[in-house]
Amino acid sequence: MGNNKHPKSGGNEKKGEERSQRNGSAYGAFSRVISNTLYATYEKKLMQDIKRHPVPRHIGIIMDGNRRFAEKLGLSRAEGHEKGKDKVNDVLDWSREVGIRIITVFALSSENINRSDDEIVELMDLFEKGFREAGDDERVHRHKIRVKAIGNLSILPERVRAAIKYAEDKTGEYSGYFYNVAIAYGGRQEIIQAIRRIAGEVRNGNIETEEISEELVSSYLYTADFPDPDLILRTSGEERISNFLLWQLAYSELYFSDVYWPEFRKIDFLRAIRSYQKRKRKYGK
Repeated sequence: MGNNKHPKSGGNEKKGEERSQRNGSAYGAFSRVISNTLYATYEKKLMQDIKRHPVPRHIGIIMDGNRRFAEKLGLSRAEGHEKGKDKVNDVLDWSREVGIRIITVFALSSENINRSDDEIVELMDLFEKGFREAGDDERVHRHKIRVKAIGNLSILPERVRAAIKYAEDKTGEYSGYFYNVAIAYGGRQEIIQAIRRIAGEVRNGNIETEEISEELVSSYLYTADFPDPDLILRTSGEERISNFLLWQLAYSELYFSDVYWPEFRKIDFLRAIRSYQKRKRKYGK
């Protein structure tokens, strides 16, 4: 009799495990539905609140965390960068939805050029592809988005410079929205370049030293055609500026998000905008 009970007991245990797994799976699915519903409701409320207040004219974004995101999920480094590129398209859509007209993203610093040869090739492939896609993107043309690269473009491979020119030529007449990509960019280097150009004008007698002002220096920067950013946003939990728009961010509000760039959600973006709107900007007064 003892031997006859064991199979029955084992069968009951197996059935119990199966029921537990089904219940767990059902509970997990139910929890996701509830969570998604709550997020959608909160997102809608945030959007309504944001649209009742002024939004930034210009946002600068330090897109950080592609490699750590890939490592966390067991993806290749190239896949992490690809996911990051895709996220840019989402943020451009969200920005347009809330009425932000100027976005400047930090895609590659002048220091990043010193990364491994393999990674630099991956990044250059991505930039070449990204700029050509931007030049052909139906949404870019429908919404009149002007695409521009800023930085020391001369150090980029010719194929990437050709792709940049392709995107800039195809969108150069647009003024609906502005999408600036900082590539091979360094804030200190930008300022030094401006100083050298101004010094040359002084030497040639075109500018008097007394005429040098904040406005004059700004006019010699890559962003001369745009207002300074109202908000600088950085992902990945790091809280530093990393040589990005050093002159321009003198009075910018700063916001740091603790999610990796490819994981950045619309609700995270809206929280950043709402945080900006709650701040009282004093401009040193």
